[in-house]
Amino acid sequence: MLFSDRVDAGRRLAEALRHVRGESPVVLGLPRGGVPVAFEVARALRAPLDVIVVRKLGVPYHRELGYGAIGEGGVRVISDDIVRRSGVGRDELETVERAEETELARQAKRFRADRPRTPIGGRTVIVVDDGIATGATAAAACEVVRAQGAARVVLAVPVAPPDGVAWLRTKADEVVCLSTPRAFRAVGEWYQDFSQTSDEEVVALLAQAAAWADEDRATDGTGDQPGATGATGGETAVEVDAGGVRLAGDLTLPRGTEEIVMFAHGSGSSRHSPRNRLVAAALNQAGLGTLLFDLLTPAEEADRANVFDIETLAGRLADATRWLRERESAQIGYFGASTGAAAALQAAASFGAAAATGAGGDTHMDIAAVVSRGGRPDLAGPHLADVRAPTLLIVGSRDTMVLDLNRKAQARLRCENRLEVVPGATHLFEEPGALEQVAILARDWFTSHLAASRSMR
Repeated sequence: MLFSDRVDAGRRLAEALRHVRGESPVVLGLPRGGVPVAFEVARALRAPLDVIVVRKLGVPYHRELGYGAIGEGGVRVISDDIVRRSGVGRDELETVERAEETELARQAKRFRADRPRTPIGGRTVIVVDDGIATGATAAAACEVVRAQGAARVVLAVPVAPPDGVAWLRTKADEVVCLSTPRAFRAVGEWYQDFSQTSDEEVVALLAQAAAWADEDRATDGTGDQPGATGATGGETAVEVDAGGVRLAGDLTLPRGTEEIVMFAHGSGSSRHSPRNRLVAAALNQAGLGTLLFDLLTPAEEADRANVFDIETLAGRLADATRWLRERESAQIGYFGASTGAAAALQAAASFGAAAATGAGGDTHMDIAAVVSRGGRPDLAGPHLADVRAPTLLIVGSRDTMVLDLNRKAQARLRCENRLEVVPGATHLFEEPGALEQVAILARDWFTSHLAASRSMR
């Protein structure tokens, strides 16, 4: 079984875990790659999501040999037999444990910020990872969770070797694994996209799940499921009508929002892009709605030429904008990445022209703001001069070719605009903290300009 990415794996895993929903489980993701998978499981099961931070304890002279593990809350799981056979003194072991405790505390604070750890005493706990290689970390997590008071431990992973699953059944009460290929070499070979999950993505996903939980509590048990629109303001799957073409999308509407940012994905990407989802989560936290959707159908994506057909992409985005305006009365902004940035600017230019002339009888058609991340605004060509929406261009300092193209495109813009260069970042902003800077810049640009546009209505 091959998975598109961790989002796809999480959704499939959630289907296999439906039988656990009635137990009111808590879902814990192993950082970092396990958290995007766990996020989809938690959303589908309407369950709280948290991170499970564990640190394996290695014998000082042979760190690969684990003699135990530690978890939050002072939990220690120690193999006295390995300690005895290792011949290592108590002082040396205490040195190892102090170092690992420091790192555990640092990681927990980094991922969870100031939120308290989700209580699991007496609960069914689903421990989720993106796959199993040796199984050592997953086994340690199961032991730590049990020591923290879980009544039942379910280990859930998309893929693992058969012998690993057999061993882990001795550590968990139940193991749910979608695929156990015999020719197993590495977890990544069972994913089409197994790009590294950043700390920033983990933080954003946990924050988004926490926001859902807070809103659920505020509605006093109305039964709204995380991920549904309405009172909880979570994410829901939608079918966008773009001029008669049906496109899959995910719409998130925080309660009371009057601003929505539409995402135009770039070449080779989709609404599942972890980078765009991190930015979307930051916007949701700031009270902005988001619509992530695919500009092309699966059949169209198979032809790579369509990815660079800016005319078609911009037309789809404009049609989708009209569809959204029929559903929601809100100020709309565009967030474009790569070729999606050109589509966003061209679509914004078309609405600007319509607003200027009052076409269609609507003088409020203009797009309120545009943000481009690592974009190709140059591909919007002659339309750049017609853009009226305040535009922010964000480029990594080490993405030199795209940076030069952005500078040339900026010179052709006649609207309010700014170019922000993220130091040390490459095209995908994979460096630590880089994507987080993008999210902050986008959030501030949208909150400022969408609010200003609303006040002028």
